[in-house]
Amino acid sequence: METIVPEQVETLKKQFQTDLAGVKDLAALSALRDKYMGRKSGLVHALIKQIGRVPREERRAFGQAVNELKTYVESSLERLRADLEARVQAEQLERERVDITLPGLRPRFGHPHPITRMRQRIEDIFVAMGYTVEDGPEVETSFYNFDALNIPPGHPAREAQDTLYLSSDIALRTQTSTVQIRTMERRRPPLRIIAPGKVFRRDTPDPTHNPMFYQVEGLTVDRNIHMGHLKGTLQEFVRRMFGPEVKTRFRPSYFPFVEPGAEVDYSCFLCFGRGCRVCKGAGWIELGGCGMVHPKVLRGVGIDPEEFTGFAFGLGIDRMAALIYGIDDIRLLYENDTRFLEQFGL
Repeated sequence: METIVPEQVETLKKQFQTDLAGVKDLAALSALRDKYMGRKSGLVHALIKQIGRVPREERRAFGQAVNELKTYVESSLERLRADLEARVQAEQLERERVDITLPGLRPRFGHPHPITRMRQRIEDIFVAMGYTVEDGPEVETSFYNFDALNIPPGHPAREAQDTLYLSSDIALRTQTSTVQIRTMERRRPPLRIIAPGKVFRRDTPDPTHNPMFYQVEGLTVDRNIHMGHLKGTLQEFVRRMFGPEVKTRFRPSYFPFVEPGAEVDYSCFLCFGRGCRVCKGAGWIELGGCGMVHPKVLRGVGIDPEEFTGFAFGLGIDRMAALIYGIDDIRLLYENDTRFLEQFGL
């Protein structure tokens, strides 16, 4: 005997076919799937729940018709999903299609920052003179940043208006002189080192000052080292950095960790002492501070100042780079403006 499909199943199938024809994208397809196959409110699942309430003699035919509808709906939704995804992928490929006949983009190559170049140049000069390069932490204890350098409590350099403290005993280092202490603790004389790196001061930024800048510390410790060795070393550095015509001069000065101490200047490498914009008409440019290592500093690291002596110096890398590259505001070195930095390409 021929099975008659219940009218409500056939009606729902025709309704689904109409709804399916109107689906144009994956979002609409998802909504249609929920409408018919959702477990809570799906129309097909609603029919499945009715099977148990159909009279026994009609239940088998009704259940078969509902299962056939379910299979039809699922297969139709799956075919349409595959078609829509293929269409989306084709459209994406068309949008992203690359015309391989067009000329390519020329890659842009980076280059070292002016400060990096200057640091490497300074390192090359001193390494050629027999120095080794040392490094140390940028966050230091008061012992290494002050006490070991003969800067006692109460000294103005330890005040909060000059130093960036992280706690009562921890600060960002104010000089790379901290590295000479760590090196002398670790190694015994003879020593000949430089220590380039970042230092931090509580300065207000202006064309010649920055709260973070680069410095290079130099240290030599050996028997019979005297002031003449210090002067000869810095004279040779200036000669190799700026040229053989450039001269140096030393002016007495005070630094807690050296005795005697001095400021060293070099004659302007552009006007050779006549006076110009670079040297502000003075004919001389300040290089940095220097002096003979204080006996207290040597004793503090277990070196006998009766047997060994030494000299130290500190040079500003930023200002040296600004002078050599003709930069009138050192803040430009830290603004990461590629238009500015591109001027210093190879």
